[in-house]
Amino acid sequence: MIGRRLVNGVESSAISVDDRGLQYGDGLFETMAAMNGRVRNFERHMERLAEGGRRLGLPVPDPNLIAAECERALVGLGAGSVKLMVTRGPGPRTYRPPAEPAVTRIVVSSAPKPRNDPDDGIVVRLCDTPLGLNPRLAGLKHLNRLEQVLACAEWDDPTIAEGLMSAVDGRIVCATAANVFLVRDGQLVTPDIRDCGVAGVMRGIVLAAAREFAIATQVRDVVPADLAAADEVFLTNAITGVRPVGEILGVRRYAAPGEVARALLERTTRAGV
Repeated sequence: MIGRRLVNGVESSAISVDDRGLQYGDGLFETMAAMNGRVRNFERHMERLAEGGRRLGLPVPDPNLIAAECERALVGLGAGSVKLMVTRGPGPRTYRPPAEPAVTRIVVSSAPKPRNDPDDGIVVRLCDTPLGLNPRLAGLKHLNRLEQVLACAEWDDPTIAEGLMSAVDGRIVCATAANVFLVRDGQLVTPDIRDCGVAGVMRGIVLAAAREFAIATQVRDVVPADLAAADEVFLTNAITGVRPVGEILGVRRYAAPGEVARALLERTTRAGV
């Protein structure tokens, strides 16, 4: 269920056909969980947005303005999610960005979706669609999501919750809308987001929580053999949190949730985290 739609602070569902976000995917977005009418982990989302703006040369709105519009969009919902999109705004039909862009900001709130994950973990698959390599865009939530669109079109089985995506060189990088973590011999491992993929907000929170718990952690390249050798696998996303994986089709089954995933799930679902 969609709540409110705000375009540049005005309730609307329309943008200019000349908007560069529509024409070229020239922009950034953040999808944020909300509780009690407030966005959770707002500062972390704004830090990533600011980094994206810096790397794209895109002016981003003041975080206080964004916070106020998110609160407006959440009136009557309380909990749920907010999607923020920031584009370079309307401009002439050329790839060259305008010297002084009229940035468009879009805020869309949605009611919470029911969480129906199985108690023994979700089922995921390996996707055929690869992620291209581009270090300048790695880590950012930019508006170009066609790789994820093609990956999600690969299956229609409702029992499959997510798909894992690899880089063109075969490294496991992420899921279509989540980061991936492995646990082996008590050590936490997550792929290095250096030339593709998104550095998720919940990924950062989990890495910080692992340090609190003194869990040994590695951020490194992950290959398919690592999935088969892992004791636990779980996914992370700002909306769905920590999701233990019970099976990767064609790879192996796991006893889920494992000890590490359970501890991190409890830590990251506390109020305000």
